[in-house]
Amino acid sequence: MTNLAGWTDELARTRLHFVTGKGGTGKTTLAASLGLALASHGRRVLLIEVEGRQGFAQVFDTEPLPYAEQRIAAAPGGGEVRALHVDVEAALLEYFEMFYNLGFAGRTLRRMGAIEFATTLAPGLRDVLLTGKIKECVGRTDSDGRHTYDAVVVDAPPTGRVVKFLDVTKALTDLAKTGPIRAQAEGVVRLLHSGETAVHLVTLLEEMPVRETLDAVAELDGADLRPGAVLVNRVRPPRLPARSVTAAADGRVDAARVRTGLASAGLELPQATLDALVEETVEHAIRLDAEQRAREQLSEADLPTLEVPDLTTGVDVAALYELAETLVEQGVR
Repeated sequence: MTNLAGWTDELARTRLHFVTGKGGTGKTTLAASLGLALASHGRRVLLIEVEGRQGFAQVFDTEPLPYAEQRIAAAPGGGEVRALHVDVEAALLEYFEMFYNLGFAGRTLRRMGAIEFATTLAPGLRDVLLTGKIKECVGRTDSDGRHTYDAVVVDAPPTGRVVKFLDVTKALTDLAKTGPIRAQAEGVVRLLHSGETAVHLVTLLEEMPVRETLDAVAELDGADLRPGAVLVNRVRPPRLPARSVTAAADGRVDAARVRTGLASAGLELPQATLDALVEETVEHAIRLDAEQRAREQLSEADLPTLEVPDLTTGVDVAALYELAETLVEQGVR
């Protein structure tokens, strides 16, 4: 199997995008960049964070986000990106008020510490609250009947926990036989297992992230959750022609030929410098060879694959727009 290049028409119809990845792969950065890319051409996008790390506030260099949908960026073409930091306690109080008209009682429960007790006693309740809030944002409409948001992008838990996070509501459907809890759970299950939802996986061209990505794809398939695209982060350009990589990775670099080439360009280098260049060439070739093997492994997933460059300047707001532009160039819309 070979990876499918770019964004597909099926993904273009998706409205709820979860972004997951092994810790350290840059999933928050790519979730933010994906939100900017999807907001191009005048669309409205909501970024949602569920892990309590204030990751979006950090990458957009803003104050910590409240439990409110707050404008965080403008996108090319007149689009708008808002962000929401979901607070579990606030979501539970909102849940009480929406389904049981217990606004006052909920505030009393908070003072008693009952909310912490409830989420500790039933750990799955936390994920139900979070996914329930996500569902509400996806389904909300304006007075004209248009969806408030054209797309919702969630910075999801890492690959090792993402299926448990997304599938916990299905288990709770079996526990709650009647009433608002069951209805809420069933609605979340329908959305998460529908064509409106996709789970994108962020990885690096390294053995451990690639293996964890493939394991996550298999786990998502097993839970009947739809994998979306593989987002390969921090891709560095090759400095060697493809035909030279194998020999160089094996240490077969003709130092005399390198010296002759440099001399023809007017560069006369000391032997120690030349040796260092040869060593660096071999190391670079070894990395390129390993990255190619990683790409071949990723092809086993048979998913659309997008690559974004390694930014030597680091990640700041300008970098988010640069990465978003790269995603748009690969078809994100």
